[in-house]
Amino acid sequence: MSNLAEQREQKRYYTYEEFLAMEYDGKRYEYIDGEIYAMASPSATHGNISGELFRQLANFLRGKTCKIYHSSLDVKFNILDKKIVVIPDVLIVCDKSKIKNDGIHGAPDFIIEVLSPSNSTHDTKTKLRLYRLAGVREYWIVDPKYKTITVYILKDGKYGLGTVYGDEDVIPVHTLEGCEINLAEVFHDITIDEYVINQSIINALRASGVNLSDEQIAKAVKILETPEISEEIIAQEAENLY
Repeated sequence: MSNLAEQREQKRYYTYEEFLAMEYDGKRYEYIDGEIYAMASPSATHGNISGELFRQLANFLRGKTCKIYHSSLDVKFNILDKKIVVIPDVLIVCDKSKIKNDGIHGAPDFIIEVLSPSNSTHDTKTKLRLYRLAGVREYWIVDPKYKTITVYILKDGKYGLGTVYGDEDVIPVHTLEGCEINLAEVFHDITIDEYVINQSIINALRASGVNLSDEQIAKAVKILETPEISEEIIAQEAENLY
């Protein structure tokens, strides 16, 4: 078996069996429609937001049937005869038969994804479609940059446009009767500077013409997250990532 990172460099489609047989290199990976996606290490902002959401939800669920998990389990389901493996930031499962030792088999009732500068399209488009087709009853997309949460509720197999809540709102959790999330606590002491800077860095990297993978972009963001760095320096650092 070859290292997973080395296999991904071949840029081809993989069978589910090939994905399972690959050796992990300390990172986490998702498998979607034959492609393998590396999960970037979360920033402190990302961790603080997902952690507070988990705390409020876990407090509500104490002593109740539904189970909550925080970026710790694979979620496996089939969509249009294709196998999918994702790792949501926060998920809730109310059907205990779906909980196995190797992850969640079937659609969770509720999923939260917190956007990072390098993965916004993955969560807002790819996963939005996947979760709808899989039958996830409620999907929240958290945008730290604007301190908003967009809530999608599954109805007749569709999510619709979604409802956007701001950092002073209290959101009802539709899949958990009586549960509400206070966004003032979720976004407390969260500044948007980190995300504005990181997005500017990513835009400059891409404008430089250097072809970077998601992992390389994530590395560049960690190295260059300061407003004083010029685009020329960013381009130089990008070349050093190879």
